[in-house]
Amino acid sequence: MLIKSKHLLDICIFFVIAGSLAYCEQQVDWLSYRGVNGSGSTSNSIYPPLGQRWKLLLQNENSKKLKSFNPPTISGSTIFFGSNDKNFYALDSDSGYMRWIFPTKNKVNSVPFVYEDTIYFGSNDGNVYALDVESGKKRWSFPTGKTVQSLVARYQDRIVFTSDAGASYFLDPRGRVKDKLDNPTWSHHTFQIYKGIVYWAPLKRGFGAYDIRRKRFLWKIPVNFGVPTWYSFPAIDETKVYFARNLFVGRGSGSKLTYYALDRHQGRTIWKRTLDFEWSPNVTKNSNNVFYRYIYLLDYMAPSLWKNLIIYTSGDAKIRTFNKIDGKLIWEKSFPYHISSSPTVAGNRVYFGIYGNDHNTNYINKIPPKLICLAASDGTLLWEMDLEGAILSAPVISGKRMFFGTDTNRFYILEEIF
Repeated sequence: MLIKSKHLLDICIFFVIAGSLAYCEQQVDWLSYRGVNGSGSTSNSIYPPLGQRWKLLLQNENSKKLKSFNPPTISGSTIFFGSNDKNFYALDSDSGYMRWIFPTKNKVNSVPFVYEDTIYFGSNDGNVYALDVESGKKRWSFPTGKTVQSLVARYQDRIVFTSDAGASYFLDPRGRVKDKLDNPTWSHHTFQIYKGIVYWAPLKRGFGAYDIRRKRFLWKIPVNFGVPTWYSFPAIDETKVYFARNLFVGRGSGSKLTYYALDRHQGRTIWKRTLDFEWSPNVTKNSNNVFYRYIYLLDYMAPSLWKNLIIYTSGDAKIRTFNKIDGKLIWEKSFPYHISSSPTVAGNRVYFGIYGNDHNTNYINKIPPKLICLAASDGTLLWEMDLEGAILSAPVISGKRMFFGTDTNRFYILEEIF
């Protein structure tokens, strides 16, 4: 029996090590917001059915549903993310073991950025922090006097972020200000940095391209409306910048959704498509469900690029896919409930979340929140999974695992079953 038990133990150890090696061999880290160039996609393929590796219930001061749960970053086997419980976490993706916790004095609703041995993030306590990746020890913090619920990014020797209705900052690696721009309007600010140009710099209700070194705008989109609006995080390729806009035109009329492809050098419009917000028959028509609830989400309306397609969810009941070259609608798919997250493409699969019957959406029919998987080529429904809470940020995928948080303050890791 001892020999058999030892052989069994050896076999178990072999499969654990083999599984870990297979994961590492195929893993592509997710170090920045929305992946490489904001594409919302990864070369890692992950195929359903997916099983739950582990799930973590984070601390919560009350039982209310969360308004946001921004995506983590993945470096090797470590997951980094902030939470509404005021903590910033580093977890082991294999076991869920807490490697370290860094406490702040308010909610952490900022997307972190890993650069070599340092991770950067902002907090609603008004500070941006730089921590050691391995130990979680603070290297420096920078006070802004405002909440920081923006993307934090590093480009060469600049750390870039925005304080809410304050300023956009450009710091050096030691946390000293090198430049800043007034930001009187925006909160939950997102942007894309590509070859020294910031796309979606603060322009009140406008959109533009800002040269970090020259400290000037290269181009701006004219602002000719006075109603609430929201611009998505953009995706970039060599010639174009892609993004979407929600123009809120009133409770009765809903919103106008506009999808853009601009020449990234000159700001010239290559194509744009304007469509109506599509209500679900199961959702109460009000300003919260068409506009205001979504602006807490940093990746709201952010696109995914896959081959010659660009894929959007827009907070309504429909996912839409356009041709990147001319903006022609390739496929679309409607749901009887609103979509809760932006999409992520892995291999040839599209993943995103949908809301269930919760107090925020006032659904008539009883359904649980779900994770949805479609074929990227034509929108065919391939798989779905019931969840505890709605996904509030696009799933992050690294290796054969998927990571996301829900509005019930749960953090999930899923992995391929077969």
